[in-house]
Amino acid sequence: MSQREGSLEDPQDDSPISFLPHLEAKIRQTHNLARLLTKYSEQLLEEYVQQQGDPFGLPDFSPPRISLAGLSGPAPSHAGLPLSERLRLDAAALSALPALLDAVRRRQAELNPRAPRLLRSLEDAARQARALGAALETVLAALGAAARGPGAEPTATTTLSTTSSTASVFSAKVLGLHVCGLYGEWVSRTEGDLSQLVPGGVA
Repeated sequence: MSQREGSLEDPQDDSPISFLPHLEAKIRQTHNLARLLTKYSEQLLEEYVQQQGDPFGLPDFSPPRISLAGLSGPAPSHAGLPLSERLRLDAAALSALPALLDAVRRRQAELNPRAPRLLRSLEDAARQARALGAALETVLAALGAAARGPGAEPTATTTLSTTSSTASVFSAKVLGLHVCGLYGEWVSRTEGDLSQLVPGGVA
């Protein structure tokens, strides 16, 4: 390579990272997409809550804590990791989210068939998470920090599908709420991590 594109992997080089124009443009584009999806995710979560009925919309409602094997929110230690590792974790989460959002959409189609706007929003969120993940992987590859190859399908997808078909309606709604929350957390975290790569500050 005749001109340095910038790398996240060289701990001996503490000079400012410089980018080729096409890579700088891709970073800005990906960061702008993450920023847009952060706003959309807030709207999705609000819309989801509105469609679930009580007690979800009540001010004092605190949903039970649940976990999905295979995907959790960004850990408190996330911010202390090297930037390349944070971006890899962002990409991995974004690759898992579309299947989860699709599973929530299918369950909501059964529970709220008269909420077409929510169903479209969930479908859009899955597509947008996939697009952001692909764009982030392109940036990582250009920086010499390619995301790790896809592993087995997250256990979370199977768990969600199984639980949605056998658990109570309330449990299915809580699970969907959790997935929508994870979507918001990870696109927001991706936006924050990418902002550290945007040349000259946030676009």
